[in-house]
Amino acid sequence: RVVPGRMVPFSFPLSKCALWDPVPMGDVIGSHITYYRNPKISMMEKTLRLAYRHAKQNEKKSFSCFLLGTLRVDEDGEGVTLTIDRFDPGREV
Repeated sequence: RVVPGRMVPFSFPLSKCALWDPVPMGDVIGSHITYYRNPKISMMEKTLRLAYRHAKQNEKKSFSCFLLGTLRVDEDGEGVTLTIDRFDPGREV
């Protein structure tokens, strides 16, 4: 569930049989990517220009699109790099 401006804990649907004990055990830990790693974003100039041109031509103030790329862990294991190299304007339907 996406709520703008804050993170929301996830939960599983109710069922008649549980495969595990639902009682919390241990300390709470974060599962956000920035909790343990230093993130970096790298974007191809061509992709950025294409997205910008599409946004300028779009008549709506808000529109949906996809930015596609690869995620890799840095050699030192301390950071992750997201390299965005494709733009997909998606479909209006």
